[in-house]
Amino acid sequence: MRLKGATRTIRVCWSIWLGYLIVLISLLIGGSSSVRVREYKFEVGYMKKKPDCIENSYVMGINGHFPGPTIRAHVGDTLHISLFNNISTNEPTSIHWHGISQHGTPWADGTASISQCAINPGETFHYRFTVDKAGTYFYHGHYGLQRSAGLYGSLIVDLALGQKEPFHYHSEFNLLLSDWWHNTSFHQELSLSSKPFQWIGEPQSLLINGRGQYNCSMAANTMNNNATLPQCKFRTSDEECAPQILHVHPNKTYRIRIASTTSLSSLNFAISNHKMVVVEADGNYVDPFEVDDIDIYSGESYSILITTNQNPNNNYWISIGVRGRKPNTPQALTILNYQKASISSSNIIIPNSPPPITPQWNDFNRSKAFTNKIHALMGSPKPPTHYDHRLLLLNTQNLIDGYTKWAINNISLVLPQTPYLGSIKFKINAAFDRRHPSENFSNGYDIFSPPINPNANFGNRVYMFNMNQVVDVILQNANVLSGKNSDIHPWHLHGHDFWVLGYGDGKFKQGYDEKNFNLKNPPLKNTAAVFPYGWTALRFRANNPGVWFFHCHIEAHLHMGMGVIFAEGVQLVKGIPKQALACGLTKKIIMSFNTTNN
Repeated sequence: MRLKGATRTIRVCWSIWLGYLIVLISLLIGGSSSVRVREYKFEVGYMKKKPDCIENSYVMGINGHFPGPTIRAHVGDTLHISLFNNISTNEPTSIHWHGISQHGTPWADGTASISQCAINPGETFHYRFTVDKAGTYFYHGHYGLQRSAGLYGSLIVDLALGQKEPFHYHSEFNLLLSDWWHNTSFHQELSLSSKPFQWIGEPQSLLINGRGQYNCSMAANTMNNNATLPQCKFRTSDEECAPQILHVHPNKTYRIRIASTTSLSSLNFAISNHKMVVVEADGNYVDPFEVDDIDIYSGESYSILITTNQNPNNNYWISIGVRGRKPNTPQALTILNYQKASISSSNIIIPNSPPPITPQWNDFNRSKAFTNKIHALMGSPKPPTHYDHRLLLLNTQNLIDGYTKWAINNISLVLPQTPYLGSIKFKINAAFDRRHPSENFSNGYDIFSPPINPNANFGNRVYMFNMNQVVDVILQNANVLSGKNSDIHPWHLHGHDFWVLGYGDGKFKQGYDEKNFNLKNPPLKNTAAVFPYGWTALRFRANNPGVWFFHCHIEAHLHMGMGVIFAEGVQLVKGIPKQALACGLTKKIIMSFNTTNN
């Protein structure tokens, strides 16, 4: 049986490799140049919804939908999203198009106070940008804790017309994973900003495409009477919180696109009795590899292939569970339904066996083992062999005037009132602190203990890079403010993909650890985790004029200051719309410029 399974794996991987070669040839020959402008009208507001069967009046959505509508386009298409702020609580908003590079349109990145002015209630902002790379992406609110309130949706970019994916599949599914609290985002923000500090706690539910179940389990009857939750009961499968079931045919290959927009939770994804072949990570093709389950951190996306080669008379569990934090949130479940198996609209027929067991939350060696399997596909761009500029960034939990904050090199980020893009472009020196930020931390800092001096400072300085510089970023993790603990932090870079050169335990040792950097086939990603008491090394080329956020993708950590600002070639940026500048210190000067300022 092992030999048979190994042969099947070799065949699947060889088929994928052959597909990659075909795609490479088609790219060299050239595909269809047919592109289009795709227009969307989005209205953001609160509504009453039951994401996990418990009604909540403060679910944030778009056009009355939660999650927001899925955007789908082809490479080269221009998206024009007209975003109207109809939020009844008088909140500003903005939306970030996660994973989209925004070459030539940095003001459309959707980061309030960085690339644009926040969109005030009653205002409309026009996002116009080109999608230039196929992949699995998503969008989400980038103001306050609006992602935690539910402001997110999927964004899928297909290859240009006439081109084919490098792997064969018969159909595909799209899964957007998230976590959910019953406390509103207002309560969460108040807790995080209070003195003494009040942690928001673990989420009540995990959601798959905006659906989950609170205080019950679909698998309770299969758990050999050891279940701590009652069996879920649904009136119909169309009930708002009932799972979206994936219907498949036997002996077919399916692509499942998976993206995590969680506010806190690191997740593990598995399908009972089915192997998965990973083929895409963060919009980049990877050397295909087979696994039983995957870890996925907030901000990451993957494509996997499954073959429906199991008993077609049965149904199978799809599960997500919490990793990296001691879980207090039950698994989220849905069902892979073979068309020959029983299922009805009024009664969900659950599988006979228990769902996959989520690996131990603190088995970080397993987490690292999965991450280390991700390599770029042969033929992908290779990193430069040397860097021009290196930053060593230490993330720590600190105190500022008695408030608990996160800091990078002892600075907790507080964004200015005037967006960086406009203030740097027009040389408004008073808009933010122009002093150079720290590029290193003390070599004597003990990352395994609480900080001896826990005090930090607020700041809003900018790391300035020359155009086309090769930049290394070493992210260094450390102990929290008190006790013995170090969190996982998934870091996301706007406007760029980066090469993940390596991971390591303990403190990064310059002159030694870089000897083990992977310069042969490191994966290109836009989000990467730094593990407890460890470091992660990233490399990117500063070739995208604009101002870009680099931050922990955990919503609470970002709110508490865990982020930095990068800027490159801002004087090359042209055409910043007035609408992106109509606040702060740029508001008074934009009237002397037209919308195609130079």
